[in-house]
Amino acid sequence: MKRMAIVFLALIGFVLNVSAQGEIHERSKTYEWPTDPQVVGKLKNWQDLKFGVLMHWGIYSVPGIVESWSICDEDWITRDTTMTYQQYKDWYWGLADKFNPTRFDPGQWVGVFQRAGMKYMIFTTKHHDGFCMYDSKYTDYSIAHHAFKDNPKRDVLKYVLQAFRDKGFMIGEYFSKPDWHSQDFWWDVYPIKNGRNVNYDIDKWPWKWAGFQKFVYNQMEELLTNYGPVDIFWLDGGWVNPYRKQSLDMARIAKMARAHQPGIIMVDRTIHGPYENYQTPERTIPETQLDYPWESCITLTNDWGWVPRPTWKSADKVINILVEIVAKGGNLVLGVGPTPEGLIEPEAVKRLEKIGEWLHVNGKAIYGTTITENYHDGNVWFTASKYGRKLYAIYTVKDGERVPATISWTGNLPKGSVRLLGTGQSLKTRKAGGKVIVTLPQRTKDQTFAMEFKI
Repeated sequence: MKRMAIVFLALIGFVLNVSAQGEIHERSKTYEWPTDPQVVGKLKNWQDLKFGVLMHWGIYSVPGIVESWSICDEDWITRDTTMTYQQYKDWYWGLADKFNPTRFDPGQWVGVFQRAGMKYMIFTTKHHDGFCMYDSKYTDYSIAHHAFKDNPKRDVLKYVLQAFRDKGFMIGEYFSKPDWHSQDFWWDVYPIKNGRNVNYDIDKWPWKWAGFQKFVYNQMEELLTNYGPVDIFWLDGGWVNPYRKQSLDMARIAKMARAHQPGIIMVDRTIHGPYENYQTPERTIPETQLDYPWESCITLTNDWGWVPRPTWKSADKVINILVEIVAKGGNLVLGVGPTPEGLIEPEAVKRLEKIGEWLHVNGKAIYGTTITENYHDGNVWFTASKYGRKLYAIYTVKDGERVPATISWTGNLPKGSVRLLGTGQSLKTRKAGGKVIVTLPQRTKDQTFAMEFKI
């Protein structure tokens, strides 16, 4: 028992040093607008929402480690040296028998995220490790067949999606195209020698890959037929693509998806073309505005899932990230991982509620806005109302900074008064040399704030 405890502590020490930064998807360089009017309409509605949540939750939540990646053999991963690779994989796969979220409460989740001002959600149905967060009939490696199997809510996806749907959220399902638990992807006949990729020669064993294609198609169809209306199908694992001879036949998948879910937004990450209806820069914000749909996926901590000792972003930092993204024409989906018990932890709640309080006051400058040509000057970011000639100027305050007595910007000169969104108070302004100088009231908080005016 003592040796087991030492090994476990060593494992925890290792995995805390494995950073999810090791796998970051860059966005595609080109964009292709969809031609289906239902997809275009849903995409426009999604662009108005601006702020959503992405929930990674699975067996990796038990010890609080990086999701899936620790069982990969890539060079950036350092592993505990007291175990063989197979021993480590066996330990990791075995976490399914310890993942028993007895306090699972999707009502608590949706309450927290609604108070945060989030408008859409994406839930991880299966990550690369292959563990399904729903009751799949095509594998027993799911939450419904292990430690949580006797719980009446064992098909957790059903309860998660319905809780958010009842509160008016746009619904998204995350699904990993690779499945490292499947014998049709990582076949035990061969060693893992290509990192994240299939570990056998598809040309030599075409029937094996055909079996994986069928498996993936069947699981996707389960997700799109058994769980009610779905708005977004968010597909991760961009290295599984035809360019690497790992085709899943996305044309057939998209046809099936839209037969069951008309107008569904397909997000085949990093694979530009007709099945990447919006782009997903990860942990980054594009340097300039983009005039097509995109979403920065950024974490509340430094990790996608729950970890025991996280490094938190402040609420103010997340607000400033959201402001910059919206001014550049994108959405923010914030990664928040539930605890292994099945709750959103208090530290996350505190930050999310502070973000929601800010949006309650300043949300008019965020939700349903569009971009304006002159969108940034110093600490000021600009958004525009979709209808009419109203602009919003959002002054961003970094952690520890103070709001100055006056602020200024060039261009976007107001016609008439400039008003604080929070109070409606008119602010003293003067113009000089193409610049407007705004005097702020002394009681302005040391926090990012928005103003509105006409041009």
